[in-house]
Amino acid sequence: MEGKLEVRAIENGTVIDHIPSDCLFKIIKILDLENDPHRITFGTNLESKRMGSKAIIKINDRFCRQEEINRIAIVAPMAKVNIIKNFKVTEKRAVTIPETIRGFVRCANPKCITNNEPVETSFQVVRDGEQEIALRCRYCEKITHRQQIEIVK
Repeated sequence: MEGKLEVRAIENGTVIDHIPSDCLFKIIKILDLENDPHRITFGTNLESKRMGSKAIIKINDRFCRQEEINRIAIVAPMAKVNIIKNFKVTEKRAVTIPETIRGFVRCANPKCITNNEPVETSFQVVRDGEQEIALRCRYCEKITHRQQIEIVK
């Protein structure tokens, strides 16, 4: 496939690249792209020299807010976000891991109050090794590892 683009360029919008392939649909849910009216292109299991395989999301005519971008860091801390204007990258935004996460991740403990009462989830982000992160529930203290993260809306 040398010389061929696997995913077409966009004129204006947001490109999220270097997503682990197994995290693509979690990011789609985090950004609520299922309900987004913009044209969205995504690919998974694409070749990547750095990652082996990766996923990518291109959102036409939508510029993601930094708060949304930081949510991505929970499942894909190595993701790269580019803002595109007139087919050119005008801004590269860092994905920054927030200190706390509220309301969009389910606690892995089925007995946690957040799974049984109308209480918003709240987690402290903790390191789980050098590259990985995990979430500690504010209510029951259960640790949820990246692979266990379930996105809720």
